[in-house]
Amino acid sequence: MTLRPFHLAFPVDDLSAARAFYGGVMGCGEGRSSDEWIDFDFHGHQIVAHLAPGKAGDRASNHVDGHGVPVPHFGLVLAMDEWEVLAARLRAGGCEFVIEPTIRFKGQPGEQATMFLRDPSGNALEFKAFADVGQLFAR
Repeated sequence: MTLRPFHLAFPVDDLSAARAFYGGVMGCGEGRSSDEWIDFDFHGHQIVAHLAPGKAGDRASNHVDGHGVPVPHFGLVLAMDEWEVLAARLRAGGCEFVIEPTIRFKGQPGEQATMFLRDPSGNALEFKAFADVGQLFAR
């Protein structure tokens, strides 16, 4: 099965900070933009940062495997080597993690590498990887 790219539009407080984070730190290519939004290539998916000051970054959380997981959040499932490269890139870029890169559900169905961080506007992002991607929907 070939997955189609998803599209996600999300609020940010400052387009320059979003450009520096998503384009610079995350390494996402930039597509079209205006004075109110910027398209980014998020590993083949289209995410769009829309200028909407004060609308980003709900700080709720749910307890998952010993951690407070931010809600809402978005992100990607990467190959393990891509996940490790991104974790190193984020650390080198000085990112503060909400949940440090770790292995969740160790020895259980759905074991995964995961990390959480926030963009400059407070939007939560999760990046995960599986040694066996067949465990993505394991119960």
